[in-house]
Amino acid sequence: MVPDFTTRLAETADAVEALLDSLLSPELRDGEIARPARLLAAMRHAVLGGGKRLRPALIVETSRLLGREDDGVLRAGAAVECLHGYSLVHDDLPAMDDDDLRRGRPTVHKAYDEATAILAGDALQTLAFDILADPATDPDPAIRADLVLHLARASGLGGMAGGQMLDLDAERVAPDEAGIRRLQAMKTGALIRFSCEAGAILGRADAGERAALRRFGEIIGLAFQLADDLLDVTATPEAVGKATAKDAARGKGTLVSLHGIDATRERLAQLVGEAEAVLQPFGSRAETLIEAARFVAMREN
Repeated sequence: MVPDFTTRLAETADAVEALLDSLLSPELRDGEIARPARLLAAMRHAVLGGGKRLRPALIVETSRLLGREDDGVLRAGAAVECLHGYSLVHDDLPAMDDDDLRRGRPTVHKAYDEATAILAGDALQTLAFDILADPATDPDPAIRADLVLHLARASGLGGMAGGQMLDLDAERVAPDEAGIRRLQAMKTGALIRFSCEAGAILGRADAGERAALRRFGEIIGLAFQLADDLLDVTATPEAVGKATAKDAARGKGTLVSLHGIDATRERLAQLVGEAEAVLQPFGSRAETLIEAARFVAMREN
């Protein structure tokens, strides 16, 4: 019997936590000169001891769908978690979203200071590409280059960083619905989409399989953001481990503010159906990924 997604998610979270703990140890890697203790501590604060590890789990499950399960897949998951961690550290800074709480703990700039937080984010970003470029992730240099290329595009100017810029712009001039969708697809969706495509890359998917898994990632990326916006309206800070109602306070438009809570919930249900349809060619092998789509759409924290 195949374990359900929540069980698999917890197993992946534990494995990625252990791997990140090792990668962020004081031990020097080849070519490094020193690992400053304060910077290392801030990086560890950013990525250890919290988070569902959804993005690594998507890499693990899409790879497993294609028959690959090994330490290289977990390393790719750890790389994405470093990249995601960097984005949260910088997103929380006073010049950006100015948050004091993340995952129920003080944000990095509050636990340390702003300069250390900036450097911790910088170092986590470069560590992500360090991990992917290492032969330990995959023996084939073409696979490693493909992973590096697509993570760079998902996280840079045309992806996550660009989406953060659009989010800042939205505080000055409210975007229309198309603008909100573009912003969210870049800021949040691009890294989730990459996580699904990374599994396809690692699993040596053919062109059709890769396109299907990429589309699956786009669908659940949108579902993740819709669920997040819904939680910002309906949940308490204690439930989600961070401040809520911030979008409304800043006058930021979201799809929830445009269409309402009930319509958003209906759209989330539709997205789960779309995800199931995209995965239909994979048959029963896609069962866990379908559960993942439901988990993303119906989450409560």
